[in-house]
Amino acid sequence: MKGVVFTELVEMVESVFSPDIADQMIENANLPSGGAYTAVGTYDHAEIVSLVVALSELTGMSPEELQQVYGRHLFSRFVVLYPHLVNRFDSGLDLLEDVERVVHAEVLKLYPDAQLPRFQSKRLGPGELEMVYRSPRQMSTLAHGLIEGCLEHFEQVADIERRPQADDAVAFHIRCQS
Repeated sequence: MKGVVFTELVEMVESVFSPDIADQMIENANLPSGGAYTAVGTYDHAEIVSLVVALSELTGMSPEELQQVYGRHLFSRFVVLYPHLVNRFDSGLDLLEDVERVVHAEVLKLYPDAQLPRFQSKRLGPGELEMVYRSPRQMSTLAHGLIEGCLEHFEQVADIERRPQADDAVAFHIRCQS
């Protein structure tokens, strides 16, 4: 998993909770890397899970809630860090529909060793999209937060239904409200 995901988590914890909570989270997670991350480094995804579990124990928030909150935060950071990837789209649904073809293709140009989740997107009608998420890291709750962050950025209100699939994939049914 690319280091930017780790560095942004630590920065979010410092700003939302406190630098002391961020330090405690890293210490309590007992990480092989010691929690010393660089944005361009690559780290075992198990470390992000350990960090979220440690943060959950410190805050009382569930790991699922924290992943979703972090996903929304991470999308807002992607807007700042990679505006050229976001600003080319007119709506959140347009971006989500093309995340694999456009966004992930650009990410791989920047980080050729990135191991990205896979998304299959299909328009079901006006204002309606299905995205099927596949990843050996099984972080669909983080993906859910990223989807929410994308829609919030484009000021779209939507109902998002998450359905597990037989092959460990997760389908997101996104229906924008008029």
